Amino acid sequence: MTKTDTPEAGPRHVAIIMDGNGRWAQMRGRPRLYGHQAGARRVREIVEACPDLGIRYLTIFAFSTENWKRTQAEVAGLMMLFRRYIQKEAEALHDEGVRVRFIGDRDRLDAKLVSLMQSLEELTADNDLVHLTIAINYGGRDEVARATKRLAREVAAGRLDPEDVDAETLAHFLDTCLLPDPDLVIRTSGEARISNFLLWQSAYAEYEFTPVLWPDFTRTHFEKIMQDYATRDRRFGAVKA
Repeated sequence: MTKTDTPEAGPRHVAIIMDGNGRWAQMRGRPRLYGHQAGARRVREIVEACPDLGIRYLTIFAFSTENWKRTQAEVAGLMMLFRRYIQKEAEALHDEGVRVRFIGDRDRLDAKLVSLMQSLEELTADNDLVHLTIAINYGGRDEVARATKRLAREVAAGRLDPEDVDAETLAHFLDTCLLPDPDLVIRTSGEARISNFLLWQSAYAEYEFTPVLWPDFTRTHFEKIMQDYATRDRRFGAVKA
């Protein structure tokens, strides 16, 4: 991957809800996990497109706190897929200058997966071309609740004055405290909802809902959305003179 100058009108941080894997597989008469495998392969193409599009931060929604409600077989298959993805892609991501972070509650994940996640974070810690954040066992409400608990502990310990707590203070306790807020959130598959993803961070993000199922979402689709984004007028609540 090569780095290009960031287009002035382009997004710095793009977040993606990768939806439609199961439907993609079912349309082909295959089990849902087949669609998830195809979706995992699609991630590489989109990550590789980021430097040429001036995107420094990419956050993808891999598994939500609500996804535990799926069948035991599908959840087990997804966890196996995550482990294999990290093992297979770790060196390539590192060689391509990608820094990988994981957000979400790790307490419910198995120890092997958590160890692989930590190893990948350590391996890529010094990379800076693209910052890839993968949300696993993540939910926006859960994240805010966990952040609030950490903030409350600081107040209880006397290290933080309650009168000093504001929106910026809470943001420092979020999983994404080291990342800029997303400029654009994309959801594939035609569903027009945010599904508890980056609720706090996306308060002023632009949204794009595309009917394309995630395994079919190519670099061409991605580039077209970036072109459309460049025509948007972001005012953040203000009125331009």
